[in-house]
Amino acid sequence: MRRTRILTAVLALAAGLLAGTPPALAADSTAKVSLAADTYTWKNARIDGGGFVPGIVFNRSEKNLAYARTDIGGAYRWQESSKTWTPLLDSVGWDDWGHTGVVSLASDAVDPNKVYAAVGTYTNSWDPKNGAVMRSSNRGASWQKTGLPFKLGGNMPGRGMGERLAVDPNKNSVLYLGAPSGKGLWRSTDSGVSWSQVANFPNVGNYQQDPSDTSGYASDNQGIVWVTFDESTGTSGNATRAIYVGVADLQNSVYRSTDAGATWTRLAGQPTGYLAHKGVLDAAGGYLYLSYSDKGGPYDGGKGQVWRYATATGTWTNISPVAEADTYYGFSGLTVDRRKPGTVMATAYSSWWPDTQIFRSTDSGATWTRAWDYTSYPNRANRYTMDVSSSPWLTWGVNPSPPEQTPKLGWMTESLEIDPFDSNRMMYGTGATLYGTENLTNWDSGGQFTIKPMVQGLEETAVNDLASPPSGAPLLSALGDVGGFRHTDLTKVPSMMFTSPNFTTTTSLDFAETNANTVVRVGNLDSGPHIAFSTDNGANWFAGTDPSGVSGGGTVAAASDGSRFVWSPAGTGVQYTTGFGSSWSASSGIPADAIVESDRVDPRTFYGFKSGKFYVSTDGGATFTASAATGLPSGDSVRFKALPGVKGDVWLAGGATDGAYGLWHSTDGGASWTKLSNVDQADAIGFGKAATGASYQTLYTSAKIGGVRGIFRSTDKGATWTRINDDAHQWGWTGAAITGDPRVYGRVYVSTNGRGVIYGDTSDTSGGGGTDPTDPTDPTPTGACTVTYKITNQWSGGFQADVQLSNTGSSAWTGWSLGWAFPNAQTISQTWNAESAQSGSTVTAKNVGWNANVAAGSSVSFGFTGSWSGTNGKPTAFKLGDQACTVA
Repeated sequence: MRRTRILTAVLALAAGLLAGTPPALAADSTAKVSLAADTYTWKNARIDGGGFVPGIVFNRSEKNLAYARTDIGGAYRWQESSKTWTPLLDSVGWDDWGHTGVVSLASDAVDPNKVYAAVGTYTNSWDPKNGAVMRSSNRGASWQKTGLPFKLGGNMPGRGMGERLAVDPNKNSVLYLGAPSGKGLWRSTDSGVSWSQVANFPNVGNYQQDPSDTSGYASDNQGIVWVTFDESTGTSGNATRAIYVGVADLQNSVYRSTDAGATWTRLAGQPTGYLAHKGVLDAAGGYLYLSYSDKGGPYDGGKGQVWRYATATGTWTNISPVAEADTYYGFSGLTVDRRKPGTVMATAYSSWWPDTQIFRSTDSGATWTRAWDYTSYPNRANRYTMDVSSSPWLTWGVNPSPPEQTPKLGWMTESLEIDPFDSNRMMYGTGATLYGTENLTNWDSGGQFTIKPMVQGLEETAVNDLASPPSGAPLLSALGDVGGFRHTDLTKVPSMMFTSPNFTTTTSLDFAETNANTVVRVGNLDSGPHIAFSTDNGANWFAGTDPSGVSGGGTVAAASDGSRFVWSPAGTGVQYTTGFGSSWSASSGIPADAIVESDRVDPRTFYGFKSGKFYVSTDGGATFTASAATGLPSGDSVRFKALPGVKGDVWLAGGATDGAYGLWHSTDGGASWTKLSNVDQADAIGFGKAATGASYQTLYTSAKIGGVRGIFRSTDKGATWTRINDDAHQWGWTGAAITGDPRVYGRVYVSTNGRGVIYGDTSDTSGGGGTDPTDPTDPTPTGACTVTYKITNQWSGGFQADVQLSNTGSSAWTGWSLGWAFPNAQTISQTWNAESAQSGSTVTAKNVGWNANVAAGSSVSFGFTGSWSGTNGKPTAFKLGDQACTVA
């Protein structure tokens, strides 16, 4: 599904690129810039799919060469040896983010090394740049680009029609491109290097999904939607004479040239009242097959037909699998078997309920069979079996009543292709994945064929938020369309997305810093709650209760100990609650739609930001007070985070090019800010495990530093920066979220808008951050220390406590070990932000990697749960190694 992804990143991008801001406040002039690149290995946290695949293209002359296009997540090439997809457009950079949307692909049958991609995401103002045609002579390993004088819409209505881009199968220096927005038909005669409009093409299209849409999204003219050649009308080295073109015009949808594009004529006798989504020519059989819908797709479509045009006689035949009166959907997916002329397949792309339908004919459309039929309603008999064990989340965790089944055969099924070299292999795209089969001809013999996801390597989720807790799963994600996942192993597909409830899009999530088992997420849902909680680190969830007026997820923050939450939902003002959201109270002093975060040490301190103002609450979110600080970005394209383990340490990234834009740091809870002078622009900030010998956690940012856009790391509190990605790994827009891993030095998780969650690991083995708490050779810190021990929750037989250890000496610690004795034989059951051991009543708590380094004047916090009976007295003495600490 892709309905929610239309605006997920676009509005944030628009705010970041267009919003005005006031001058920045005074900057730190002592910081330095270092752009020496580290060597990183980049991978996806595996989800496998997660988005709409509107196009699949097989090369017609080389076996096993296939490509897939996505609406916002780039293009991919099939790797037969591993049965995986290789991403091809990761080199698209920040300024050209729209070029990750692929409206069409073409693979050259004359020279299979050549492949072309027509790129651009939106034709309206959301995408500030024009489209382009990218060309590659090495199967997409590298690209050259030709800009176009108009925009293209890989994520616009009608994006499942096509292919709009085509290479002449006889003279491969000739290409055609169908343009949207009334820009007509374009041609290149030099292998895509230059393009010119075909001036005499008679129809630029006129179909608009919704002419009244003032945003320009649904009101755009969908234009020229496909081009196909009749290869039998040309010879090698000479331009193909017969070319067919599909136009988004309900009355005039198909045109033909019989003189290699010199003149064009509307095909006489063609159906009217429909849009031809696809035109697939079977030269061996002499037919042009066409799938029609009354709408442009990919979501809509209420009626449809399938037609066959005899290229030699001009005869039109309605070969629809069902009568028009019985359709409640349009047809789109369309393919022929190049090995078996007369075998044709089509999809009912907009049949959302109870399922999509796939039709197959082996006699050129005279008769058809279906992928599934009703036996006695609502029971179904399927010609297929589905095996989603490789992507088990495709069941959506539901148990529907017949005639619905899980997993579904699909929805938005606009791409459907039979392998031209293998009649048994078929692939088709859906709104969530790419499915395929390798025993398709079982259909014809009365047996069942097996459908499986064929999507590994194709990662297409849009990422809104990321979290890497200090314990439990290393990664929690908030995603568009499929909600989000808990990754316990980054190399494996999680068994299920977040459920109970299953948000269509998760907009924000957070965990309690000192109790990572407590997690909260908020998101969008057509009907139902917009907030959910977990007490087992996101493994299981239960719904909270919405306050009145909530219409969307917004942002959410968990108190450091999980005792309370602050929520800034769409549709109403900021709210706070104690417990798990059974009731809410309105926060005062902070505007609606503010971004909210929590202090990672003090459970009663929360922060907010809105329109240039920073807000602070010290009473658990009940009241907020605006900071007196000025010069922060005036727009709302801002993301900020508080540093774990240090109260009041906050970093803020964001802004716009016509105002304040960059990275700010506060050490007093937002009362004052310092702007880093060595950061030109920044859009997201995160923290990870400290480097060996460093006294501060590692910073990660998606930023522009030293005039270079990229992903940067600092191990010295922002004094110097290292770019850790390279030009081959840019992933378009990466501004939504970034976080390091508190347990693995150098690991960073990067959000993308359509390429899923990217994570990187460094080859720098000299890092590592801190000391091993189990190693007896760890250095023992010396100097003065103060301990605050607080019981934060207590129940019959159990309790929770937080410990704050402060370095009140004059030198930094590079590892710490705190010991004490319980007075009443209490026992620890679980610890976070520390490693603990207990012998009798004696306890030793040692640092974990990321909080080993504690600067003079700083503090570190950890917590635990335990059991007690009779009395639960507090320890009265603590030692840091052999040094007695003051007890506060």
